[in-house]
Amino acid sequence: MKCKFCGNNTKVTDKRESHEGTRRRRECLKCKKRFTTYEKVFEKDIMVVKKDGRREHFLDEKLRLGLIKACQKRPVSMEKIDKTVEEIKEKARKKGKEVKSDMIGKMVMNKLKKLDKVAYIRFASVYLDFHDVKDFKKEMRGL
Repeated sequence: MKCKFCGNNTKVTDKRESHEGTRRRRECLKCKKRFTTYEKVFEKDIMVVKKDGRREHFLDEKLRLGLIKACQKRPVSMEKIDKTVEEIKEKARKKGKEVKSDMIGKMVMNKLKKLDKVAYIRFASVYLDFHDVKDFKKEMRGL
């Protein structure tokens, strides 16, 4: 790689894996200045097809926030939430370029059912649009 300061060749002095990708510490062979680069695998965008036909990009953070809300004040670690997000994203990626939002919702419900029953009911109440106590009771009988 070329030095970002003088344009000459560089050497890698340190390499580590991080959550941002492969981190490389580089040093210019001529001016001796150092800088850091990150290498990340480019992933194809997944489009989510909403119920009304609109399409939007799949956003990890949107899914993560939904899971965090459902798991709030529950004994579910951020590691488990992050792992769940990655598993759902990977399943969605295998389905193709476009994935229906209801399929993602079903994947989330299946994961939460195994992870934490209360979080599952919280998510289901929003996702399935519960209107009254009867809806909650019906879903809880299914557990």
